Amino acid sequence: MIIIKSESEIAHMRKPNRVVAELLDYMRKLVRPGVTTKELDTKAEAFIIKRGGKPAFKGYHGYPATICASINEEVVHGIPSNRHLREGDIIGIDLGVVMDGFYGDAARTFAVGKVDETSLKLMEVTEAALYKGIEQAVPGNRLYDISHAVQEHVEAAGFSVVRDFVGHGIGRQLHEEPQVPNYGPPHQGPKLEEGMAIAIEPMVNEGTWQVKVLKDGWTVVTADGKRSAHFENTIVITENGPEILTRL
Repeated sequence: MIIIKSESEIAHMRKPNRVVAELLDYMRKLVRPGVTTKELDTKAEAFIIKRGGKPAFKGYHGYPATICASINEEVVHGIPSNRHLREGDIIGIDLGVVMDGFYGDAARTFAVGKVDETSLKLMEVTEAALYKGIEQAVPGNRLYDISHAVQEHVEAAGFSVVRDFVGHGIGRQLHEEPQVPNYGPPHQGPKLEEGMAIAIEPMVNEGTWQVKVLKDGWTVVTADGKRSAHFENTIVITENGPEILTRL
């Protein structure tokens, strides 16, 4: 069941999503060659707690950390560790915050120092695809209008969209209905209505869309070892179009 949020509930959602946006901006400033993903995770948790929130991911189905830190061929759910970032890496950071019983969720992919042209293009296309999808999040459209817009932009650029992991509804739970795929035919799926809150999150691969999960049970990597990028925003659908809650 898709839960329609009241104005009061949307007001509550703005706070954790604002913290998510501020934290991702902080992460962007910390990402550099030599830093470990564990250091990023420790600072992220302290940031959230200082602002009166709780990490949404830590302990969720047993996940052991505050952020997901996915490097290069890692698509999503990379577990922070003592691995040092290196010049030329790209890193996707996905994180969530819960405050007053409501969730915020977003992701960004950052360049570590100077990266190659293909990686830059991959990140740019993925971020642009996110906003192509968001543009379709208006009352009266169908859910797969979002999905199709993402897929069309990505594939036109010569990349592929991950199919095994999707976006989702969000509110009092981190993951609610509906699932929001990044592929599919337009004009299909549930009709979009005012008050729907969803996390749209293209995961885009340089090569094949196929992925596999590593032995840690969490880290998802591309099947061909090529790079992947991930961008996500939480939005709410209003009569005036989509309001992006995870934007500064």
